[in-house]
Amino acid sequence: MSTLFLSKNSCPAVKNILILDSDGKRVAVKYYSDEWPTHSAKLNFEKSLFARTLKSNARTEAEITMFDSNIVIYKFVQDLHFFITGGDDENELVLATVLQGLFDAISLLLRNALDKREALENLDIIFLCFDEVVDHGMILETDANVLAGKVAIQNMDASVTLSEQTISQALATAREHLTKTLLK
Repeated sequence: MSTLFLSKNSCPAVKNILILDSDGKRVAVKYYSDEWPTHSAKLNFEKSLFARTLKSNARTEAEITMFDSNIVIYKFVQDLHFFITGGDDENELVLATVLQGLFDAISLLLRNALDKREALENLDIIFLCFDEVVDHGMILETDANVLAGKVAIQNMDASVTLSEQTISQALATAREHLTKTLLK
């Protein structure tokens, strides 16, 4: 029986997830790489990336660019700019799938009200989505319905009784199935 050794480069990895507003300011960000060791280095990266992608038309579909020896997949929705950064050797389609899964999960959880105000009011949900999609740079899940379901369960109010949670979970499942059938 042979033993399988996974190298660090065998799994696609994400270096950061950024959600910036229409002015290039942070809404929600999470870094998984030590490539940007200081806070000012992170802010400079975000500012430069925003300036580089500002004139593109990434409103209907995600766009891909090389930036500072990284692959960046990005998409704009209303006044929010979503970015996923991977190394220059990462698969663009995998990174695009991560971005689309994250974007769709957040859209489902915020009931398609994707704007800066809603995002700021629901930062806990957004960061739970980040944690469900990527852990320490490793991609865990990209299916928006699964992500939204996991985040919705984690986000349930602890004061709700067990019987009410079961009903809430049943309603969430029914909503997911309805969403799946409507999207097909």
